Amino acid sequence: MSLQPGQTAPAFSLYDTGKKKVSLSDYKGKNVLILFFPLAFTSVCTAELCEVRDNMSRYESLNVHILAISVDSLYSLKKFKEEMQLDFPLLSDFNKDVSKAYGSLYELFTFDMKGVSKRSAFIIDGEGIIRYAEVLENAGKVPDFNAIQQCLLTFV
Repeated sequence: MSLQPGQTAPAFSLYDTGKKKVSLSDYKGKNVLILFFPLAFTSVCTAELCEVRDNMSRYESLNVHILAISVDSLYSLKKFKEEMQLDFPLLSDFNKDVSKAYGSLYELFTFDMKGVSKRSAFIIDGEGIIRYAEVLENAGKVPDFNAIQQCLLTFV
């Protein structure tokens, strides 16, 4: 299943590293950048999320909230968030339901791991409509952050 711009974003509720349930509906009326990433503490995931962290002022100026989602446990994500000093929510999709709903789940990943989130980026506007969708098959690549920022400039 491939989500496209113009479609309604699938609703979800997941726990963050503070053990608080976070729902997409909590962001009604706000723009959200959802980043799915394969695994905490891996080199590309660390680089990707640290790049977002280092450019938070740019995202804040574009009035967008960041949510990062992986199938890691919230305990692993908490340690990752602390060590990398990430200042946006990391959500645990341990049961893989949200990754599946967004078409962002590898059937088979490296080392025979099944059900790992694909690196993906989705911009959801305040009405819950997908404005940008990028699902990468190659986990070694990162989303096109320039295209994401250009997309945000078109409606903020």
